[in-house]
Amino acid sequence: MGRIVVIGSTNTDMVVKSKKIPAPGETIIGGTFFMNPGGKGANQAVAAARLNGKVTLVTKTGNDYFSEQAKHIFDFEGIETKYMVKDARNPSGIALIMVDQDGENCIVVAPGSNGTLSAYDIDDEVYGDDPSDVYLMQLEIPVSTVEFVAERVFSRGNRVILNPAPVKQLSNELLKCLHIITPNEIEAELLTGIKVTDASSAEKCAEKLRSRGPRNVIITMGAAGAYLLTDNISRIIPVIPVKALDTTAAGDVFNGALAVAICEGRDLTDAVRFANKAAAISVTRMGAQSSAPYRKEIDS
Repeated sequence: MGRIVVIGSTNTDMVVKSKKIPAPGETIIGGTFFMNPGGKGANQAVAAARLNGKVTLVTKTGNDYFSEQAKHIFDFEGIETKYMVKDARNPSGIALIMVDQDGENCIVVAPGSNGTLSAYDIDDEVYGDDPSDVYLMQLEIPVSTVEFVAERVFSRGNRVILNPAPVKQLSNELLKCLHIITPNEIEAELLTGIKVTDASSAEKCAEKLRSRGPRNVIITMGAAGAYLLTDNISRIIPVIPVKALDTTAAGDVFNGALAVAICEGRDLTDAVRFANKAAAISVTRMGAQSSAPYRKEIDS
């Protein structure tokens, strides 16, 4: 089984749960407050590690308490952390999250050190020669860094999975380096201009996105499942219905699980089923990394 190399952000999530998310200018009295480790890169790394993936995390934190706390958690989860770097000028990333009674969330991120992770911060040892390695990235770090890594990894014959969140416009040069791109419905619409509401619109959206370069497209559609488009597959893969408590990091859990399944040699249909199951479990729990399931929960 190859490595899962996650290159991305580390944040601390500060969460308030309330009946509703306030409108602009509105103040409401919320309920529970808690502070959790987060960041899309860190979330995906923890999710993959809990599912028995061999995970290496490349991330940049500030020289502060949040950095030390994050490293302690990564070490506990069995994640390789020797490629973490510290930013002497900027604090670690912070995310402010509001979650309503239906489990929907609203998030604002102060990227801090995540915004300074550059190609120069990534040790050459990160780029291995094992073709079974999978590289997983997101967009809470500079796009220029994502582009550099994707091009280098692609040129060495390794597979790149990009979760395009938070969504930004992407170059065709980057898209051509991707083995898989995994937007949700909103991200897919912003990347293509096609609103995703059902299987038919998901197909049109995925085809347009795939025409720009990625070999495979997976559009996550919440309770409706995930739409998969490859050379010979075009279908929605359903998810087990659950009562959502908190959707924070569901996409991160999906991507971490997807990377594990691919490293294990599963075909993409089976890999998406596995990732759907992991994400479904995660939304029944509060928090980001704390919601990621363990392998025994998936297998049972």
